[in-house]
Amino acid sequence: MKQLAGRQVSNGSQPGGVARMAQALIAETEAGPAGKQPKSVRVVLLALMIAMMLAMLDNMIVGTAMPTIVGELGGLEHLSWVVTAYTLATAAATPLWGKLGDMYGRKGAFMTSIVLFLVGSALSGMAQNMGELIGFRAVQGLGAGGLMVGVMAIIGDLIPPRERGKYQGMMAGVMALAMIGGPLVGGTITDNWGWRWAFYINLPLGAVALVAISAVLHLPKKRAQARVDYLGAALLTLGISAIVLVTTWGGTEYAWTSARIMELIAIGVVALVGFVFWQTKAAEPIVPLHIFRSRNFTLMSLIGFITGFVMFGAVLFLPLYQQSVQGASATNSGLLLLPMLGAMMVVSLIAGRVTTNSGRYKIFPVAGGVLMIVGLYLLSLMDTDTTRLTSGLYMAVLGAGMGCLMQITMLVAQNSVEMKDMGVASSSTTLFRTLGSSFGVSIMGALFNHRVQDVMAERAGALGSKITEQSAQLDAKSLEKLPAVAREAYQHAVSAGTHSAFLLGSVVAVIALVAAVFVKEVPLRGAGPAAAKPDPQDGPASRGSVAEAV
Repeated sequence: MKQLAGRQVSNGSQPGGVARMAQALIAETEAGPAGKQPKSVRVVLLALMIAMMLAMLDNMIVGTAMPTIVGELGGLEHLSWVVTAYTLATAAATPLWGKLGDMYGRKGAFMTSIVLFLVGSALSGMAQNMGELIGFRAVQGLGAGGLMVGVMAIIGDLIPPRERGKYQGMMAGVMALAMIGGPLVGGTITDNWGWRWAFYINLPLGAVALVAISAVLHLPKKRAQARVDYLGAALLTLGISAIVLVTTWGGTEYAWTSARIMELIAIGVVALVGFVFWQTKAAEPIVPLHIFRSRNFTLMSLIGFITGFVMFGAVLFLPLYQQSVQGASATNSGLLLLPMLGAMMVVSLIAGRVTTNSGRYKIFPVAGGVLMIVGLYLLSLMDTDTTRLTSGLYMAVLGAGMGCLMQITMLVAQNSVEMKDMGVASSSTTLFRTLGSSFGVSIMGALFNHRVQDVMAERAGALGSKITEQSAQLDAKSLEKLPAVAREAYQHAVSAGTHSAFLLGSVVAVIALVAAVFVKEVPLRGAGPAAAKPDPQDGPASRGSVAEAV
């Protein structure tokens, strides 16, 4: 934060306020020991990590509590909507929160999203029937859409790009903790306190984050003259909702070629084409199309989409394989992912340190693409005889690849736009990753289900077809009740299904590698031992962060 002389930022609103904030941050930074963040910034970062954990942990905890919730509230036929309503609202709200932060101030938008998330959590915990729970989950999802975006955009404001890499390991650690601990926490809370506390647990954590951010975070207030682009927001919401519903319902609730799926595809295409057209006319577009003129931003959005596609597909199928084929316990399902998530966290931390020290990053997207392809291909080789040690090593390779990509994509995307577009850059990158996860779960899941059903029919005949008629994913209790012949057939079927799913993932990951090769390395500017001098040809990258604006 000390490299400040002679730099200017065009952020489109109250440059004097930005300068005053920057000077305050400079004073704080210079008052502390060299190379350390001021205490107030560290408190803000802790609060941001809590908010990030809330966003990532919620679905993991609730998923574990769902059987108990259905047992008390009933409405089994509407069960999928408890998750779908949350996912839809989150995806649809993500771009809007990013734009609101850019227009009216990051702090206010972020705190509002936390409050909305906590209100939704409290109402969900008080739900008396499945209809109420679905509606309250949608409210919770609207707030969740601003949590991740707010975290990324505020870090982009406070920390120069060169220094931002150091915090990758922290964010990767939060992600790993949520994925590993979510099922464990959810099971413990449901068993000891009741399922309503799966929602109430968010309240004290969110309150801590709110108090810390309110007291310590100081960002310049903004007041945009233009009005919110409501038409653009409506078109984007409609398009995203249609896409998420297609990926959620396709192959499960409805056949891929059914009239309902075709209608949703048509609605999604028309809405998104209309949205793109309107963004060229709107005074203050929700997603300014000019950010996609940056090659690096566009490539990072694509890489983020592929990373989401691969990661959430792996999170879905790896525990299923280990429980069904390797006989692992479902109770500790989050621990089954430890080799992948641990490798992801360690590599992400190393990548962040190297990026901070050198200011360079292109090697990580390229290496991440290669490792992701290799890891997915190795996972596709697993069969009924693969040991847990071997599968753990394969998962570690995939985790290392994702560790190279998870936070670097956000870092480079933010580094490729001007400060005034930090929010929409963060929200767009987050949205692409979310959509990638929806497509990954849907497409890999459809391929998995089809392959399982085929192999069950081949190995167990009519009995095999009947077993997987309702669902190709059997829980532990259902698996125990199967005859030995059918159980063995199902193990081979799951192996075949995971082979097909991961092989598809490895092919899709090639796109990420090709995109990474074309990334142009613009040295990150900001604090660091070897910070480069500004180069006018670097464009927005030279703007760094709010802390550099004077």
